[in-house]
Amino acid sequence: MRITKYTHACVRLEHDGRVLVIDPGTWSEPAALIGADAVLVTHEHADHIDVLRLAGLGVPVYAPLEANIPQVDLIRVSSRTGFTAGGFHVRAVGGRHASIYAGQPDCANLGYILDEAVYHPGDSLHVPDQRIETLLVPVQGSWMKTAEAIDFVNAIQPQRAFAIHDAQINDRGLASVNGWLTEETNSGYRYLRPGESA
Repeated sequence: MRITKYTHACVRLEHDGRVLVIDPGTWSEPAALIGADAVLVTHEHADHIDVLRLAGLGVPVYAPLEANIPQVDLIRVSSRTGFTAGGFHVRAVGGRHASIYAGQPDCANLGYILDEAVYHPGDSLHVPDQRIETLLVPVQGSWMKTAEAIDFVNAIQPQRAFAIHDAQINDRGLASVNGWLTEETNSGYRYLRPGESA
C-alpha cells in the first residue's frame, strides 16, 4: 500500500489501482483527490474537510453519522461499523473529538482502520482494540500536547508511524516534535513532508 501525505491531516492511500483519500481539508492540496475512488472524513472541522471541493467530486464520501456537514452528499457511518470504500475494507472506531479546552463542545469524530493495517484517528487519541501496522499520528493541535502524541504511539505500538495534523507548527517546532517521537517511541516513526510517500 502506498501512503502519500498531504498538508495537515490529508492522506492518500493507493493499492492495486484503488485510491482512497482521508480528510482532504481546506489546507490540503487539491491534487490529493485526483483519481480518488472514495473519501473518508473523520469529522466536520474545515482543516479535515473542504466541503466545496467534495460537493462536486462525484465519489462516495463517508463521514460520522452525527457530523454537521452541509452541501456534501454523505454516506453516514457509526463507530464499530465495517464497510468497503474505494475497494478498501474500513472499520470505523472511536466516536468523539478529543477534548479541546475548558469543556468547549466537541463533535463526532471517527477513526478509520484500513485493510486491518493502517489507522487514521482524526482528532482523537482513541486506542483501538487490535494491532495496528501503520499509525498516522496527530503531532500538534490546540487540543493536545507532545507527551500525549508519544503516549498514543506507545499505547498502540505500531510497526511504523507517520505524522499528521502538523500544519500549525513551524519548522523549528516540527524538528522538536519529530525528535521527541523518534527518541521516545519504538514505532519506526518517520516524518513525511507534504507530497512525500512511503
